Amino acid sequence: MATTATPQPASGSRYTAKDIEVLEGLEPVRKRPAMYIGGTDTRGYHHLLWEIVDNAVDEAINGHAKRIEVTLDADHRGATIGDDGRGFPVDVHPKYNRPALELILCTLHAGGKFASSNYKVSGGLHGVGSSVVNALSVELDVKVLRDGFEHMQAFSRGIPTGKLKRGAATRKHGTILHFRPDPEIFGDKASFDPDTIRERLEAKAYLHGGLVIVFKDQATGETVELVHPNGISDYLPKLVTQRGKPAVHASMFHVAKDGDIRLEAALLWTESPDESLRSYVNGIPTHTGGSHESGFNTAIVKAVRAFIEAKKIQPKGVTLTAEDIREGIVGLLSIYIQEPQFQGQTKDRLNNPEAGPAVEGIVRPALEQWLLENGTAGEAIVMRAILAARAREARREATQQVVRKTAVSHRLNLPGKLADCSSTDPNESELFIVEGDSAGGSAKQGRDRRTQAILPLRGKVLNAEQASTSKVLSNKELQDIVSALGCGFGKDFDASKLRYGRIFLLMDADSDGQHIATLLLTFFYRHLPGLIRGGHVYLAQPPLYRIDAAKETHWALDDKERDRILVKLPKGNKAEISRFKGLGEMPAEDLKATTLDPRRRRALRVVIDGELETDRILNELMGKDASARFRFIMDRAPNAEIDV
Repeated sequence: MATTATPQPASGSRYTAKDIEVLEGLEPVRKRPAMYIGGTDTRGYHHLLWEIVDNAVDEAINGHAKRIEVTLDADHRGATIGDDGRGFPVDVHPKYNRPALELILCTLHAGGKFASSNYKVSGGLHGVGSSVVNALSVELDVKVLRDGFEHMQAFSRGIPTGKLKRGAATRKHGTILHFRPDPEIFGDKASFDPDTIRERLEAKAYLHGGLVIVFKDQATGETVELVHPNGISDYLPKLVTQRGKPAVHASMFHVAKDGDIRLEAALLWTESPDESLRSYVNGIPTHTGGSHESGFNTAIVKAVRAFIEAKKIQPKGVTLTAEDIREGIVGLLSIYIQEPQFQGQTKDRLNNPEAGPAVEGIVRPALEQWLLENGTAGEAIVMRAILAARAREARREATQQVVRKTAVSHRLNLPGKLADCSSTDPNESELFIVEGDSAGGSAKQGRDRRTQAILPLRGKVLNAEQASTSKVLSNKELQDIVSALGCGFGKDFDASKLRYGRIFLLMDADSDGQHIATLLLTFFYRHLPGLIRGGHVYLAQPPLYRIDAAKETHWALDDKERDRILVKLPKGNKAEISRFKGLGEMPAEDLKATTLDPRRRRALRVVIDGELETDRILNELMGKDASARFRFIMDRAPNAEIDV
């Protein structure tokens, strides 16, 4: 007679009060840094600097500072920010019996920006910026100049390493803060990028006309003074020039107004096929927009439609959409409000509902008046919109050739070589676009058939940067990708119809594979940018080397990682090194273990970090102008690693 064992509780299954952790002080920041700075990657590293710089800018926009200095350490792993503002308070807080400086830097939600008595407008809201920087820095030293003396205190990982000390007498005022982000949080290789910082500081100099920002790089000895008295009136022409597309009209639209919401905006239509709008709230860049951008866009469309009615212009054969009217715009919008409601500590989006109507109420009548006073420019803008509408109709007709014509079944009109997954849930489904049929065979054997689909490609795909839309649509390989994804193409893109939540570009780990991945990324960026912005596109990271030593197997992505692994092996261990010529010769089990299995694989999510710079680089490296590529190659030839 069979017996059944009594189930025993699994280890750790008892859940009691002693299992509850209470994170105190700045512990939550070090435990979950992404909640406060968006991540521990390069963007998070730089976010620490922006927090301190924005504090200095807040002093400036409230009339307490005129000059800011930012200095990078020689190894680019630390920075010093100084301003001539009022300086951190250093007196003892009556309630907490601690110096205010220490309270600000060591306590979440401690600051002077909750009420409007000290700062009429500011980018800081939650009282966490400086304390987050302190928590995530291996060292932070601050010198405050105020009340006739220098005051100094040092910190490490959010904890004071000494008491606040009063130093020499001084007539100066301001704050000088030096910090170095913690390698335990960001890794040993993270560092500041001088070009990124200079671009961001220059944008702030444009936004706050007259503010002097000095940028110093100790590695090169470079010192640059950034000051632009005319503000964004000088900034817009620079952005238009950088985009490399001619303007449709000569003079730009500019409006500035003070009131409950202080606003400054500038606009110019160009021949670019897309729109570019940079928006700021209290000097903080809002990369993902928000209510103020919505009001701005609405004002533009309504003003142009009002001009069309006033001039009795009747576009024939097309209906102008809001997107047609805004196509080609290069715009800047900067507003200042007293109680901004940002989405999260990274402040990428503004949520104040009242901002939209307020911005529209200022911009719309001003733009209507400008269009009527500049009739030639207004007519050129309307003609630009009509051409955009006709191009959109042409794209729609061409797109219908490749977009799935029915939603009856998710398997209709799919490419014949697609090895689809059985799941129809995009949240768990993945598509691997694989280089070559042989690699596709290995991937099909190693995949999880329930959630992973494989689409092999033959050879190098079309360069979408140089090809016309009709040529892109007629390319068989790209047709197959669009059909497999199911989300449409170009202006008809609909993310809700996407069949796979994650799309992996799985290419050989050599220069040919990198070239194919670059061609595919160009296609996605130009014709399916919504997939990249939505975080759906990844670069798979298959290994180039397999290293067997003793009973252990190691995988290396490249020569440098191979060398690091070999150095770490115990002395006397003989290593057998295999170099994969391509994914096709990799056993299915190895491909699964290193590249397909979600628990073990390595992959890079593709993000657009700076639309303007991405557009420029893509145009130079993949566009029709060979001279730009030649310059790029010649400038970097001494540092090139040749794969032979």
